Amino acid sequence: MASNQRQDEFTWGHQALRAGFAVAADGTLRLVRLAHPDDERPATPHSALPLVELTALGHGSGWSGPRFTGTAFGTRLAHRTHRADRREGWDRLTIELHDPATGLTAFVELTSPTGVSVLRSRVRLRNDGPEPLVVQSVSSLLLGGLPTPDALDVLRARNDWLAECRWYAEPLRAAVADIHVDVHQHDSRAALALTGRGSWPTDGHLAMGALTERDGGRAWVWQVESPAGWRWDLGERAHGTYLALNGPTDAEHQWRVRLAPGEEFTTVPGVLALGSGLDAAIGALTSYRRAVRRPHPDHTALPVVFNDYMNTLMGDPTTAKLLPLIDAAADAGAEYFCIDSGWYDDDTQGWWDSVGAWQPSPRRFPDGGIQAVLDRIRERGMVPGLWLEPEVVGVRSPVAAELPDDAFFQRDGVRLAEQGRHQLDLRHPAARAHLDKTVDRIVGDWGVGYLKLDYNIVVDPGTRAPGDLAPGAGLLGHAHAYLDWLSGVLDRHPGLVVENCASGGMRMDGATLAVAQLQSTSDQQDPLRYPPIAAAAPTAVPPEQGAVWAYPQPGFDDDLITTTLGGALLGRIHLSGHLDRMSEHQLALVRDAVAVYKSIRGDLARALPFWPLGLPGWTDEWLALGLSVPGDRTVYLSVWRRGGPAELRFRVRHLAGRTVRADVLHPSSAEAGRAAWDGDGLTVSVPRTPGALLIRLTQDG
Repeated sequence: MASNQRQDEFTWGHQALRAGFAVAADGTLRLVRLAHPDDERPATPHSALPLVELTALGHGSGWSGPRFTGTAFGTRLAHRTHRADRREGWDRLTIELHDPATGLTAFVELTSPTGVSVLRSRVRLRNDGPEPLVVQSVSSLLLGGLPTPDALDVLRARNDWLAECRWYAEPLRAAVADIHVDVHQHDSRAALALTGRGSWPTDGHLAMGALTERDGGRAWVWQVESPAGWRWDLGERAHGTYLALNGPTDAEHQWRVRLAPGEEFTTVPGVLALGSGLDAAIGALTSYRRAVRRPHPDHTALPVVFNDYMNTLMGDPTTAKLLPLIDAAADAGAEYFCIDSGWYDDDTQGWWDSVGAWQPSPRRFPDGGIQAVLDRIRERGMVPGLWLEPEVVGVRSPVAAELPDDAFFQRDGVRLAEQGRHQLDLRHPAARAHLDKTVDRIVGDWGVGYLKLDYNIVVDPGTRAPGDLAPGAGLLGHAHAYLDWLSGVLDRHPGLVVENCASGGMRMDGATLAVAQLQSTSDQQDPLRYPPIAAAAPTAVPPEQGAVWAYPQPGFDDDLITTTLGGALLGRIHLSGHLDRMSEHQLALVRDAVAVYKSIRGDLARALPFWPLGLPGWTDEWLALGLSVPGDRTVYLSVWRRGGPAELRFRVRHLAGRTVRADVLHPSSAEAGRAAWDGDGLTVSVPRTPGALLIRLTQDG
């Protein structure tokens, strides 16, 4: 809660986070301190920044912050008032700033889950002046006073199709050159900036980043919760480091908005987690992600999903192919069965550019239609699911002619086409009505309880519908409308489980993860290249939401079967593979892995991730992911060996010096590997490659 010291200083926070603010003589408000309350390091008012960075047409750098052009940091938004409260497990602070010259008012909305060292910030702008104002950029979170770039390493995560969540680190000083500020009497203009590409918000990089302190051990991890464009910047200010988090901007994403008198705009949230190290900061961010997302029973039930696509039917389902798979999946212990793409394909020319009506194919399901297949899934005790790509309409689809042009993305009055498809604009009532009718038929009439929602085209920079000033604004408007539509679907069908997918993890952003129940982590088909993705996925998504493929095949040997199964056991196991063609011995391996998963899944929904070998590298021979269960003295470790020595010892820091029992839960064969605790570290032996062990460490006493 907030407490005032003097009129020009105040603090706000809770037992895990404390923010200190100072109001300058000209009214400018600065965040001068953000830390854990036990951190006794002094505040840094000399390097603090104005609370909001904003640029607008006709006003230049007067409001600008880190990306300034030679003038001082903006001081036009002056502090008016602030108010704090605590409700429903969140601490909240709203700060009102105002610019008397234009009448613009900014409301900085800061929130934090009580007891979690995470700050969430967004800015609501309101034009209280007499003239329109065109905003080109506005920060979601702006923080100065971090340690000097010389003391910090910066981490980014490459996120490409089939190669998601690839974190890499370098000294921040490698990007932010030391220009000898004292000599020049001027801060460096060098900065490290990272931007999202547009309609796939996590294509290229995750909308995240991190700083780690080499000597002090502190870490800062952030995410920009944008379903469209985003940008973050790191640079130097007064011998310290600043961080700026933005949604889409005019310069990078062709985004700008015109605020007429009385109109408002709210930024996407920027989120910053603090920790005593990288693992602790990501753990705090995991707790925050659980607190901010839409409640749903799936988050604790964690049912096992079988999906027929990956390395199996690959978009070619038929009744004849599905029925034996359904039986085999049920026998293996699956609880949901999702029919992936192709179920609507009745076109001999191919379905890619003809989708949009989402009606089942009579050719593929000749006897009893798709309902007979869905009934078989239910008869075997599983919940039926279907794949859907809701936002696209093929250029050959009848829906393309039925809906008005304004229901689709367009530029200069021309409907856009990407890869033989049009993109729906979910702000248009006809587009939304079309999708509502589709989903209510599939879920309400057909009884489907699981939807895998995919998105396989990229439309950059966006759309200019009537009222859009720029394409990036149209894209952000549609993306928010899509999430609002999805929330409406879940309101009408509260038992429905939704998996978010965009060619794997190309839409793995915080805004979407707060609405959907599951997140596809990759389309990677090689079981030997999936381990680094599976091991790093909890940096981006809580373990219980991260869908990891496990696709054993009849042609795999036992080691490869147990490796692909074992690598998914600390996420959401997404089973696939030709189980119907397996031997009884091979099916027993699958059943064993599923049984182990069901025995531990109750812990996964509250466990926090850590990485005893560091964040995984794409070619690392050994990888490890840990999940620590709060209060239960239990730790789970997934350890992969893809090469290198057959034995490895490493520390598990928070268990060092304690009496711990190590049990290999999977595979069940003792020949697959061993784990031994020596009081300070764990020695893991995996005699053959590939190999993956799931280990449980239990503290005695």
